[in-house]
Amino acid sequence: MRGWRAIVLLMLLAGAAWGETPAKTRVKRTAKEAAKTGGRTARDGALTLGRTTRDFFKGGAAAAKRTWKANAARTKETARSGGHATHRAAKGE
Repeated sequence: MRGWRAIVLLMLLAGAAWGETPAKTRVKRTAKEAAKTGGRTARDGALTLGRTTRDFFKGGAAAAKRTWKANAARTKETARSGGHATHRAAKGE
């Protein structure tokens, strides 16, 4: 664990010493957008699982299947839009 902290500290100090460049800024924006996309998609996936489980116990297998498909489509759209945002950030747009 100590080695990991030293590496992170070294990277932060090196980044501060070199200053900000357009490439570094673009990389930061890209990483930020990618992290947002991952987080939102994970959240949507967890909500899909929870809603599907709820509907399975309330309405049976058919209700759960409908809920799963509807929420999976929403998760897919979230992932696609996040992917597009990440791509735009990587291009510097």
